[in-house]
Amino acid sequence: MPVGTRAAVKGVTPRQLQETGAEVVLANTFHLMLRPGAGLVERLGGLHRYMNWPRPILTDSGGFQVFSLAALRTLDDGGVEFRSPIDGQLVRLSPETAVAVQNQLGADIIMALDECPALPASDAQLRAAVERTVRWAARCRAAHTRSDQALYGIVQGGLDLSLRTECLARLVEIGFDGYALGGLSVGEPPPEMWALLADFVGAMPADRPRYLMGVGTPRDLVQAVASGVDQFDCVLPTRNGRKGFAFTSAGALRLRNAAFGEDPGPLDPRCDCEACRGFSRAYLRGLIMGRETLGATLVSIHNLRFFQDLMRAMRTALAAGEFEAWRARFRSGPWTSASEV
Repeated sequence: MPVGTRAAVKGVTPRQLQETGAEVVLANTFHLMLRPGAGLVERLGGLHRYMNWPRPILTDSGGFQVFSLAALRTLDDGGVEFRSPIDGQLVRLSPETAVAVQNQLGADIIMALDECPALPASDAQLRAAVERTVRWAARCRAAHTRSDQALYGIVQGGLDLSLRTECLARLVEIGFDGYALGGLSVGEPPPEMWALLADFVGAMPADRPRYLMGVGTPRDLVQAVASGVDQFDCVLPTRNGRKGFAFTSAGALRLRNAAFGEDPGPLDPRCDCEACRGFSRAYLRGLIMGRETLGATLVSIHNLRFFQDLMRAMRTALAAGEFEAWRARFRSGPWTSASEV
């Protein structure tokens, strides 16, 4: 799912986004509740109409953004208070208000409020985060009023398999429409995350979507799908695109490198996105080096298409019963090194 933090995927129009193959977009509850405000979005017809996106939307609970503002927040069992980074006003976010805001925004999938500890964390910190996450999840479930919105619970527990398993069992007892893995890709080495996914994801309900939040690189996605994950979001395609970093079938391509200054070829000869159909590497490099917005847009479009094509290839291989063979080919390709991103 491409990330549209403030109801917009940076530098890309909704039509261009659809052309990449994106089916679901993630929007950020924390930012939207501060500006322009959930009430305004609701009055203007809800998030779909507000951002002119006709396909499904997922909104997060705002928890990750709030917890990343460690110096600006105060946390207790009732919720979290923080100073708005926009105007400094004191704002309180509880499980009930997190759900109410998302009910107003009108996304198709909404998330329960959780506590997301940074890794590494002590056993006591992880236990406390799980206890609070489960209590808040029950309150979110009780506060949810819209039957047309799927509500996901978020599993916490760091890299502790037993704690993750306990958290999941308690969330399943409450009952959610999908289950997300939070608190990963927050500082731990990727192999440790992959090991946890391999050991844990199979325990998640098979009749509900399994969502890995905030991940990841091409290698992360393949490892996670192999473990049974269904759903992902990540800022990498557009964040890296704005820096002139292209994901291609031949590996990473960094347009700031002088070697591309006179290169007449497309970003990726195997891609038929708008950027690859009509523009050379030399032209795109010129845009990036000149800080032209069009350069960031075109490379972002290509990266979004690359990620959608990667996911489509995995779905096709799974449907054909050929995923392990496909995965072996991927492992022999250019996206096997963590240093590539």
